[in-house]
Amino acid sequence: MALNDLEPHYRMLRPESLQPVERAPLHIILDNIRSAYNTGSMFRTADAAAAEHMHLCGMTAYPPNAKLAKTALGAFDYVPWTHYPHTSDAVAALRQQGVTIVAVEVTPEAVPYTDYAWPRPAAVIFGNEVTGVAPETLALADAVVRIPMRGHKKTINVATAFGIVVYEVIRRWGYL
Repeated sequence: MALNDLEPHYRMLRPESLQPVERAPLHIILDNIRSAYNTGSMFRTADAAAAEHMHLCGMTAYPPNAKLAKTALGAFDYVPWTHYPHTSDAVAALRQQGVTIVAVEVTPEAVPYTDYAWPRPAAVIFGNEVTGVAPETLALADAVVRIPMRGHKKTINVATAFGIVVYEVIRRWGYL
């Protein structure tokens, strides 16, 4: 099935017919996400949170992509997005705008995401499902936060982590 065949099923709202929404000054950087399904899910959550912009880096899927369309349900029509060949390009562009860069990763120096004083604007980096945020990208971050975990695995699905962190940020900022 071609992407165009999917469009009537996944694009329920015509972007040109929608009123503008107030966007939270939250940028999302996806660092080489393997699964287009995870990326699609994150687009839907970013739309629900009215995040300002998605920065899709490296191998992260971007429209048009049938797998992305299946889980995004057209959300990429509502959330501004840009694709960058390298995550460092997205970070550099955001730095020029004065945006604080925060990585979500399990590292010894990471602070719990609930303890971090989230500045405005902020960009949050989420990494590859297997390897996490690339070390060279982690080195570019102003801060590193983590989601405390009590179980044995110490990891969580990236789309789930995305929802947890993004909603904490917008809650803290008073957007809920």
